[in-house]
Amino acid sequence: MRADHYDAFAVSYDAENASSLLNEYYERPAMIALAGDVRGRRILDAGCGSGPLSAALRTRGAALTAFDGSPAMVELARRRLGDDVPVSVADLAEPLPFEDDAFDDVVASLVLHYLEDWAGPLAELRRVLKPGGRLILSVNHPLVRVFTHPDEDYFATRPYSEEYRFAGEEAMLTFWHRPLHAMTDAFTAAGFDIAVVDEPAPSPDTPAELLTPRIRRGETTAFLSFIFFVLEAPGPRRG
Repeated sequence: MRADHYDAFAVSYDAENASSLLNEYYERPAMIALAGDVRGRRILDAGCGSGPLSAALRTRGAALTAFDGSPAMVELARRRLGDDVPVSVADLAEPLPFEDDAFDDVVASLVLHYLEDWAGPLAELRRVLKPGGRLILSVNHPLVRVFTHPDEDYFATRPYSEEYRFAGEEAMLTFWHRPLHAMTDAFTAAGFDIAVVDEPAPSPDTPAELLTPRIRRGETTAFLSFIFFVLEAPGPRRG
């Protein structure tokens, strides 16, 4: 799927993102927690969307640079972030307009699962990271398709499409499923060390009415939706 496909529903997606269980109370808090203390760190937000993660990391003292493939999303991000965060239109599947070793960290929030090929994008993200820097990312959890579509081949890398409703507006998104070993193989082939694999619970601040029935009843503490990684570029460890 082309990144500019989001142009058709950027405003409704941004509105949904601001209050939904999966974004506001699950994915974004998990990314912020994995980033930890970011004061003074230069961070690239790769596939920034409308900029909520950049805004949160900036509030915590990081210096942000951001890009997205959707011009409409970039416009929303610029409105949210103002002039002190450079936000540009760029394609993660193409060479990035940044110098080598330019960033302490890269965050890639729900981005890579739109791409068939991970080799080029991971190589570019590795290139722009300083030695010892981190790539913090989230993607669709590969086991979700096992439960929702048990007849599909879990071990095949393949596209699939799903319908969504963002703030009342319908949208069709296409993702690439890949098994867990294909993800980790791609990370190590790009020269990263895998520091963390995380399957977090929702934020404790989640309103009870947004939680799944099993969590509300105390039968489980979390659910499968996304999987999170912290990858390290070889070099001195961050202090």
